Amino acid sequence: MKLVEIPAPDFDLAMTLDSGQVFHWQKAGKGFIGTIGNIPAYVDQWGDVLNARGTAQELDGFKPSSLPQLVSDYFALDHPLAEICDSFPKDPVMNAARGFCHGLRIIRQPKWECLATFICSSMKQIAHIRQISLALRKRFGEQRRIGNQLVYSFPAAERVAQASGKELLECKLGYRAKNLRATARRVSSGQADVEAWSSLSDAELRKQLCALPGVGPKIANCVMLFAYERLRAFPVDVWIERVLRQRYFPLRKKMTAQRLREFSETYFGEHGGYAQQYLFHHARTRERRIKSRSKNRNKSMDRKARGVGRVVSGFGLR
Repeated sequence: MKLVEIPAPDFDLAMTLDSGQVFHWQKAGKGFIGTIGNIPAYVDQWGDVLNARGTAQELDGFKPSSLPQLVSDYFALDHPLAEICDSFPKDPVMNAARGFCHGLRIIRQPKWECLATFICSSMKQIAHIRQISLALRKRFGEQRRIGNQLVYSFPAAERVAQASGKELLECKLGYRAKNLRATARRVSSGQADVEAWSSLSDAELRKQLCALPGVGPKIANCVMLFAYERLRAFPVDVWIERVLRQRYFPLRKKMTAQRLREFSETYFGEHGGYAQQYLFHHARTRERRIKSRSKNRNKSMDRKARGVGRVVSGFGLR
């Protein structure tokens, strides 16, 4: 299938895929390969245009001609990003994050896939979540081909529900295996109808999600934001808690987690989920850059020290 061009103003593909929302897209040439639901896709970006390639096959009702709409919906290219960003609080911390994250959008993820992935994410770093996601896909998902490369769809709830505890543990899930399988059984049996939950209010949706094994307030808010498009949902993880404590309440030593959640739900407004994602990505990227500079500086000092050692040795002073 040939590349198709898709207009994508105010969008940064690489930043969006690296912002901790999804964990299965992989770098491939000038772009990325992954799946949108069960559909394999390659996407790259040139300026304000996405170039996308899908499959020539008709899979699960998908027709190749509908690829532009599929990609546009997935990356939420219809979100009025300028208006959303203009709704953020105008404080220095938020202003810096908004400027840094220009073009980052909230992806519309399949509900079961998003729920299962974030159950697997508990107490894990992003690199580890990516490893778990790939292991689950390879073991239980369906193999798809995009060009000359293989990708794997996320396994259906029915498949995960049938997996043995041993099989799931071999995917490096640890204690999360039990929760993932228990939730998969509720979803596959219809006891937890995640598709029908789209009609629920935010409060009721959060209640239903938190009733599932392995789901607490943070994971529930992630799923609400990334799968149900509840753009007010504001997940508070360790990164966001650090930002809130250090940048918004530096003098309040006894600020409880509950108080931080209450503050974030009101202060950041109707697009709090976008604000959270910008704060998260800005803080995480800033930390990585600081560590990288420190590491490079230490290497430089080591090289200089070795150079001095050679000079001293040359003068016979050792």
